[in-house]
Amino acid sequence: MPRIFAYIVHQAGVADDTATELIAAAKKIDAAASPTAIVTGWGADLDAACATVRASYAEVWKIAHEALAYPNAELIRKALVKVLPAGSLVLVPHEHFGIDLAPGLSIKLNAAFVSDVVAIEGVEGTGLKVVRQEFGGQVSAHVRCDVSSGAVVTIRPGAFKPLESAAVNGTLVDKSADVGVLAAGRRYLETVIAEAGDVDITKYNVLVSIGRGIQEKDNVAIAQELADALGAAVSCSRPVVDAKWLEKSRQVGSSGKTVKPKVYLACGISGSFQHLAGIKGSPFLIAINKNAKAPIFQVADVGIVDDILEFLPELTNKVREMRRVA
Repeated sequence: MPRIFAYIVHQAGVADDTATELIAAAKKIDAAASPTAIVTGWGADLDAACATVRASYAEVWKIAHEALAYPNAELIRKALVKVLPAGSLVLVPHEHFGIDLAPGLSIKLNAAFVSDVVAIEGVEGTGLKVVRQEFGGQVSAHVRCDVSSGAVVTIRPGAFKPLESAAVNGTLVDKSADVGVLAAGRRYLETVIAEAGDVDITKYNVLVSIGRGIQEKDNVAIAQELADALGAAVSCSRPVVDAKWLEKSRQVGSSGKTVKPKVYLACGISGSFQHLAGIKGSPFLIAINKNAKAPIFQVADVGIVDDILEFLPELTNKVREMRRVA
């Protein structure tokens, strides 16, 4: 088996939840695997992220460079090519930065590339067998990837549950000197912070999230009634914002907000990776959708096949009834 590396996404010194999910994915490839983490950046934030990652990985490669203070996929590709051994298998989170980084990295490494992997079926000889989704999640494609010359594989956030394990206090290896001079044709200018809405969905432990299945703006009130009964907030997927049924500040996903509730009710949401990328912390996920083949059911803890316009009012009544009894 090729040596497995995991590229760690982090922000403000905190490693993304996908850091531990990549370990679980590596174990599906090789049960005895001990993947090496690669963390890039600059300054105190990089040091803090490395300290966090060492609790989960036996070995952590640190690449510090002032040009990497803000993640730049063009520069990071150049840095990784200089440090990765030939034939490496690199796991990258399938989120907005990973999507930018991974395809070009596979070209520079002359390695195979597979994107948006939701399951790993194992290895046969030099072939890695994985499952990815196509046509908006309506089709699961079983793919065999030749990893004899290495591979870059993007892993869908939330598809692999983190494994229960004790802290390992891994070894930190500084690879910064190996990357040399880094120059890119693009540069970071600024970060534009989205305006806050009337409700901050990131502060709630329970979210009632609605998607296209809510059908029209007047039906949003059905979800709001359930949220009121649960002491929750209403959030949504992108189609609801595009239809102007809710404001942008309520959107969960790669182009919306990142949330870490304890309970997440996905109501009429198909479960695209763009939406799931905004759900962190492995909440208890309840999916309600009348399409039994909706991708959301593959990551849900509880799946309910029903029309949300009929099911949500019934659930609201039951919640209210239980609270009156209590």
